[in-house]
Amino acid sequence: MDMKKLAGDKAAEYVKDGMVVGLGTGSTAYHMVNAVGEMVKNGLKIQAIPTSKATEAQARELGIPLLTIDELDHVDLAIDGVDEIDPAFNAIKGGGGALYREKVVASMAKEVIWIMDESKLVDKIGAFHLPVEIAQYGSKQAMEKMAAYGWNPVLRVKDGKTFVTDNGNYIADLHLGAGFDIQDVFSKLTGMLGVLEHGLFLNMCKRMIVGCASGEVKVIENPSK
Repeated sequence: MDMKKLAGDKAAEYVKDGMVVGLGTGSTAYHMVNAVGEMVKNGLKIQAIPTSKATEAQARELGIPLLTIDELDHVDLAIDGVDEIDPAFNAIKGGGGALYREKVVASMAKEVIWIMDESKLVDKIGAFHLPVEIAQYGSKQAMEKMAAYGWNPVLRVKDGKTFVTDNGNYIADLHLGAGFDIQDVFSKLTGMLGVLEHGLFLNMCKRMIVGCASGEVKVIENPSK
């Protein structure tokens, strides 16, 4: 039972003719993009904005018409995965390193859907590391500042090299532990020199679509949206 595919396929049903759609990044979003590509092949007329170079390449291969961020004046629907999400719809994203572009697209969207397998639903976020995108220049100083707050930052490494985002920056993964003070960390990161963006996506989605091991797909609506 592929829970991620269940969620991705279900989310694609919300994509309608004429929409500008934000296409997320990651293992669950991958399935959604494939499903949207199939719909385009069958006549669906949309334009899409990818949130990473990887998603852009996938969408091009599938023949999905793409816009660049500078051509964009609105997004009707953004669909993306999460690394963790709590009952108040507070999510951690950025495990794949695309959090800045994901946040730009989601913040422009009239409607946001987060898709996931059921393991991503948690009582309190923070067991998963919180990704923070930081400039390469001054990265040591930014890391020291975050360490001084007790956030246990670790510079992300992939394939033996310091990971570099699509924007040319580094990622610091903060090991905060479940139940950290979300608002405190949010406000300190928001004003910190060298921080481009962080992976706290707080109450941004209209609904969650959750693929379950039972084969069921849960759609959880956000009452505040």
